[in-house]
Amino acid sequence: MPTNWYLFFLVALIPIGVGFIFYHKNVAGSIWMKINGFTEESIKAKGPNMALIMIGAYIFSLMLSVFLSSIVIHQNAISGLLVPEIQVAGSEAQLFFNDFMAKYGDRHRTFSHGAAHGMIFSVFIALPLLAINALFEMRGWKYIVLHFVYWLICLVLMGGVLCSTLVYAT
Repeated sequence: MPTNWYLFFLVALIPIGVGFIFYHKNVAGSIWMKINGFTEESIKAKGPNMALIMIGAYIFSLMLSVFLSSIVIHQNAISGLLVPEIQVAGSEAQLFFNDFMAKYGDRHRTFSHGAAHGMIFSVFIALPLLAINALFEMRGWKYIVLHFVYWLICLVLMGGVLCSTLVYAT
């Protein structure tokens, strides 16, 4: 567990912040409305409960930030291989891990490395999930591309921030 675990909660705000900008009517919001057949009047008439939507979006973003950290920080895989022995103070596994981290713990811990993994994650996980749903919902490619670009931006930023800022105790 990182010593600055609160970053998961901060990084979970990235999709919400990006969404406010990306889906604004002067950026991609008008395209989003057109693709979905929405008008400002139809959205107001439905009266969505924005508080519930934002809470749900934040919870899902938090889940995503925790999982994404395991993808962008390679050292997590090594510690995972040593569980449960690594949790025993003074154990051979813990001594090995501490020595390993002292030598190699800072490798691949940059914003650009995390951003690259965020991009890979968005291409090979987010895009297929979006596309499969969109195909069965008989949505067009504009729908897929629009939402993929949003998730690409979010996951690149989230991966970059997580990789470069999370700190693990040794």
